[in-house]
Amino acid sequence: MKSISKQVFISVIIGAAVYLILTVYGNIGPVIKAFRYFNWLFIPLLLILSLLNYLFRFIKWDYYLKLLGIKAGKKLSASIFFSGLIMSVTPMKAGELLKSFLLKQTLEEPVSKTAPIIFAERVTDFLALIIIGAAGGVLYNYGMELILIVFFFFALLVLIISNRKLCLWFFEKLERINLVKKYSQKLYNLYESSYIMLKAKPLILMIFVSLLSWFFECLGVFIILYSFNPGISLFMSSFIYAFSTIFGAVTMLPGGLGATEGSLTFLIMQNGIAKESAVASTLIIRVVTLWFAVLVGMVSLYLFRKKFSDLLNNEKNKEI
Repeated sequence: MKSISKQVFISVIIGAAVYLILTVYGNIGPVIKAFRYFNWLFIPLLLILSLLNYLFRFIKWDYYLKLLGIKAGKKLSASIFFSGLIMSVTPMKAGELLKSFLLKQTLEEPVSKTAPIIFAERVTDFLALIIIGAAGGVLYNYGMELILIVFFFFALLVLIISNRKLCLWFFEKLERINLVKKYSQKLYNLYESSYIMLKAKPLILMIFVSLLSWFFECLGVFIILYSFNPGISLFMSSFIYAFSTIFGAVTMLPGGLGATEGSLTFLIMQNGIAKESAVASTLIIRVVTLWFAVLVGMVSLYLFRKKFSDLLNNEKNKEI
């Protein structure tokens, strides 16, 4: 918990610095005035749309648990998933490995078996964002180089993992190395879980669920941008958000801080929205998507520790 608190605190500091720089760039006075153009009555709706995004991502998480034969039960599964949102401000959300450690503490499931769920979540998230981004990239002739690079990277990963014969041959070679040999079972666990989740049927099904989950946040972004420019379309708003999210993630910065905001502001300005309004809309977008997720994660983790304290105090955990 101390480590988690430290990571979140550092991210908050970085975020505050980024937003201060962004506000200064947009000129503090005009940026503050620009907030007047936004209808604040939309905030509850925007938060509901973000919650719907999390709900559909939970559907993926719970589906993967069942696919791996892990019987967590809906309450425990949901508690662990929503607790993991606190780590949304880590690079590519890798900190959501917290969910695997919580599964180990509560159900004694090896981390090596469940960690690939986080990997599968990111793969399907990225592929869904690539579909949204590519549609806009082709139409607006922008950003296709980055989108294609990210697509080929994840497509190659999926193809390699799907080639069971190649991967098992590679593991056999690795086992000959003494330093690696003692970790061979964990490597097999990692691979087996990844192989099961990235088969064609689960992959296509979960990409579809990811598309639905990201649609809700894209709709939220559209509502925000529409307040500043009624001429902007849902399609363009979706492209702006998808591309900026991909760009922020590949930089490997915590939560994409700085890179995502910069990309959002730039693309919003390219669509006829004044600099101060672009900065204001970017700040609102990040609050209702990124920081709201962290808040939900904080509350969920607190409730999780209270509700499942008896399981967390169980010392009979198996080796990772």
